[in-house]
Amino acid sequence: MRITFIGGGNMASAIISGLCKQPGQQICVVELQEDKRASLQAEFGVTVLAALPDRFAADEVVLLAVKPQALQAVCQQLAPRLHGALVVSIAAGVRLEALNRWLGSSRIVRVMPNTPAMVGKGVSGLYAAADIGEADRRTAESIMQAVGITSWLETEGGIDDITSVSGSGPAYVFYFIESMIEGACQVGFSEQEARALVLGTFEGAVELARQSPLPVATLRDNVMSKGGTTERAIARFEAEGVKAAIIAGALDCRARSVELGDLLSKDGE
Repeated sequence: MRITFIGGGNMASAIISGLCKQPGQQICVVELQEDKRASLQAEFGVTVLAALPDRFAADEVVLLAVKPQALQAVCQQLAPRLHGALVVSIAAGVRLEALNRWLGSSRIVRVMPNTPAMVGKGVSGLYAAADIGEADRRTAESIMQAVGITSWLETEGGIDDITSVSGSGPAYVFYFIESMIEGACQVGFSEQEARALVLGTFEGAVELARQSPLPVATLRDNVMSKGGTTERAIARFEAEGVKAAIIAGALDCRARSVELGDLLSKDGE
């Protein structure tokens, strides 16, 4: 597979890292910053360029990994060079209709990845229009499966849905981890001890949830005993509306994703 990344930031680097573990990949990165080019070349041995190549072939993949605000200008430079190449966009918010318009091409797959891709544990949602062929779908899927699991979305609105769950979800988990570490420090553990205890607890709980056939609510109840310590903690969470706040926050996240899609998919001045 021949893949050219437009942009060499953290998410691009994560995907490149996963792809480099697979044989036979030909990877090129177009990156404006000289220090990033040098770092990518040194770490992964990929080809790096400071400017777009003059032409892409129809059997190549162009992966858009630039900031959404810069995407229209990049697409306008890409349009006369694509010559039918498959485009995979991981730029948040920019919808297919805008990409089609800016690129003059409809051979596009949108992807919403998340940051655990940086350690090979990503979750990516993919969406493509109905006329995108099975081979192109498999190609896009194989790229993202190099850094985690994938899920195809039935509608483009599903990109907003998955943003509220897995796209932004790591931040929710980090927020809870941060809170637990602070609580552990308040009862006397050092920062280092607290971090190790909390991360180990999360890892164990996630693995138990993964392996158990029981609903997570049942697993939670199994930790609790009537009148016990865990029940007291959960009662406080319920009284403070923690679950309701998490759900409301995820819905607010989705609403903001829709708003940004409206904004970022407009033509610039």
